[in-house]
Amino acid sequence: MELLKKRILEEGIVVSDQVLKLDGLLNHQVDPQLTMEMGREFAARFADQGVTRIVTVESSGIAVAFATAYEMNVPLVFARRKKTLLADPDALCERVPSFTKGIVTDIMISRQYISPEDKVLFIDDIIANGDAARGMIKIINRSGAELAGFGVVVEKCFEAGARTIREQGVRVESLARIRSLAGGQIAFEE
Repeated sequence: MELLKKRILEEGIVVSDQVLKLDGLLNHQVDPQLTMEMGREFAARFADQGVTRIVTVESSGIAVAFATAYEMNVPLVFARRKKTLLADPDALCERVPSFTKGIVTDIMISRQYISPEDKVLFIDDIIANGDAARGMIKIINRSGAELAGFGVVVEKCFEAGARTIREQGVRVESLARIRSLAGGQIAFEE
């Protein structure tokens, strides 16, 4: 998506050779028009997969996952990161480290919202080392649902996350692939 790449170049802040801050686009402020375009793009890329449900991880993936679910006319389910008093005690749960937050959290989805009859498309904002994505894929697999694929807005190609998921046989579609952040410069994979 050329529009997305343009906005990343204009608004992305390179914090280090490993970290790109996209708060103005994905992680703190959301551009509704750009988000809907991303949802249309994911819906088009996975249109032939028979998707019945979109899943994502709370919270930065929710906006793009919602746009995709809207375009595909299917429900959106997001994995919660915090247990509440009303949480399903039989929820599907996986413990995952968060690179950007520097903590380990549990992600969980109630069995009520994902079943063996589902064909699930997993959408997320950014993939670096892939811990959260692998955790979500484990939850999907344990639910008995079929994973149609994984759509990610930004893939950091210099990190192993997306590669390790592709090696599991999962179809990964990235809207923007970043080759490097070295020297404070954003370089895209062509």
